Amino acid sequence: MSASIIILYFLPFFSAQPVSQSILVSQPILILASLSTVASVVFYIWNPKKPANFPYSLVVYLLLTASAGGLIVTTGGASSPFLALWMLVAIFAGLFGLWGLLPMLSAIGVFVAAEYLKGNFTPELVVLVSFAGLLPLIASMIIWHSKPDRTDDDGDRAYKDLAHELSQVASQSEVVINAIGDGVMALDGKGVIQLINPAAQRILGWAKQDALALGYKSVLILIDKVNKPLDPSVDPVQQVLNTNQQVRNNDLTISSKTGKKMMTSLVVSPVGEMGSGVIIVFRDITKEKAEEREQAEFISTASHEMRTPVASIEGYLGLALNPNTAQIDDKARDFIMKAHEAAQHLGRLFQDLLDVSKADDRRLANNPKVVDIVTFTHDILQGFNQKAADKGLRLVFNPIPDDGSRHIAPAYHINLDNDHVREIIDNLTENAIKYTPAGEVVVDISGTDDKVVVSIKDSGIGIPNEDMPHLFQKFYRVDNVDTREIGGTGLGLYLCRRLAETMGGRIWAESEYKKGSTFFLELPRISSQEASKLAEQQARAAQAAAAQATVQATTGPSSFGSEQAATPIAPNLTAPIEGSQPATTVPRGESLTPEQIAAHVAQLKAMIQQQQQQATSPEVSAPIASPAPPNAQPTINRVPEVAIPPRDITQPPQ
Repeated sequence: MSASIIILYFLPFFSAQPVSQSILVSQPILILASLSTVASVVFYIWNPKKPANFPYSLVVYLLLTASAGGLIVTTGGASSPFLALWMLVAIFAGLFGLWGLLPMLSAIGVFVAAEYLKGNFTPELVVLVSFAGLLPLIASMIIWHSKPDRTDDDGDRAYKDLAHELSQVASQSEVVINAIGDGVMALDGKGVIQLINPAAQRILGWAKQDALALGYKSVLILIDKVNKPLDPSVDPVQQVLNTNQQVRNNDLTISSKTGKKMMTSLVVSPVGEMGSGVIIVFRDITKEKAEEREQAEFISTASHEMRTPVASIEGYLGLALNPNTAQIDDKARDFIMKAHEAAQHLGRLFQDLLDVSKADDRRLANNPKVVDIVTFTHDILQGFNQKAADKGLRLVFNPIPDDGSRHIAPAYHINLDNDHVREIIDNLTENAIKYTPAGEVVVDISGTDDKVVVSIKDSGIGIPNEDMPHLFQKFYRVDNVDTREIGGTGLGLYLCRRLAETMGGRIWAESEYKKGSTFFLELPRISSQEASKLAEQQARAAQAAAAQATVQATTGPSSFGSEQAATPIAPNLTAPIEGSQPATTVPRGESLTPEQIAAHVAQLKAMIQQQQQQATSPEVSAPIASPAPPNAQPTINRVPEVAIPPRDITQPPQ
């Protein structure tokens, strides 16, 4: 076995074809394999006819175990093509009793712990460890520590015992697979089903004898978001067979044999080398998705309904604090100010809940606009200077120094929704100031040809390592002594992540507890030429929209192809004007020409002047009395006459 590892190391030097990266052997593994080979040869030659000495054999075996384990770790871990080598080595652990089993179990434990810390502890990993790690050790103990009767047919009996033990191992493996509540399917390199567990049979409605040896597309029917058969280019099974990389998807739907459709959480993992096969683990999440939608609808409705009373409370508290509208003493003012701050906080919470609901339902607006992210970020940070100064912090923006010196700021253009970008930078900067007791907050911008990265670094309290994987989850807040006195909803970073993903970017963080944190926002970048072109197009579109809005305000809806008959601008402006030309009309479905617009504006001006003259005449100057509502307060300084001031003719009439 060690010699085969050495041969694999030198294979790329003699092969005319390029060798897959997944089977390349590193130099440390070569050294271990060489030591194991040399030791085995030396011990064999030194003691050729006597039973193998236990310590020497154990040394050789441990060197071989280290070589195989290191080879698996350096060639892909759980997806390494050398898992069979580990199983073969593990079969002989029983020869050495606990001296052989304990190192193997320790290696498996370290591997599982490392995968858990990386966040890769999945049902597929449990199945893999059970098959490739534990079952060979169980088989080893059974094989090498069984005590068959030594008779003349010793060879036949050993064969039967081995077959029996292997059958037991297979039965145990089947028990493990059948006990999993998720659906499990194993496919070969051609996509043919080799294994399907009872959970998968129950979900898909296929019996085991009917599903085996069929192509997976006949049994596992995947449907995309628009209720159409999944395109082969985005098929997760084909992607794994082609790339040998694990794929996860929670947005697909499965159609069962009876036509029942279920939303599913799907995980496809490779087995062995590229194209060797895959393991599919899936489960029905239709009920979970429905509950999530109900929760989102409730949160959205409740937040929307509660915004109005909260806004009223905030407004009345503001009036109470205004010395021009209310007179209160200092003690009452302090109470009302605290209530006003609480109402503002509650209003921000409801707004965050609404934004999160829109993000989850993909209802966020998307109005891209070309902007230079450097100047855009600099303008945003200007609003935080006072807040940072009040806390004694130094707010630094590296691309543009604040000492008034000359500088050349790099141009990083983006074509994204400015409101989304502003909200992310606002949230990250506010958090940096909030969680930094003393020191500084440094904002920097860098990028590549197609990406721009905004980094916000603080010297604050930092984030513990155990909280980093959950940092961008909904309603998650770091709970320790440093953060309990700092308010927050746990929605800001989650919303930032959803906004960044909506714009095709990403957000992540690096932190060291008690030494500060750095948050990174990566967004798609466009070239200066493309930015100029898009900016011109957006400017023309904005001008056209403004012009059309002006025309609609001055001519009414009938001039733009309305299916209704042309209507007057106001009921009291329908009388013809002496000396004026007849009103121009525009055929339905056609746009106005500049001449027609000018004619309409001239007519409107004359009509407004005539109405002003009529309004100032004695016949209409008397005030119009209206009945007073019950319990109405007496009117003060009643205006005796109606005076209509001159107005801009470009504005729509009241």
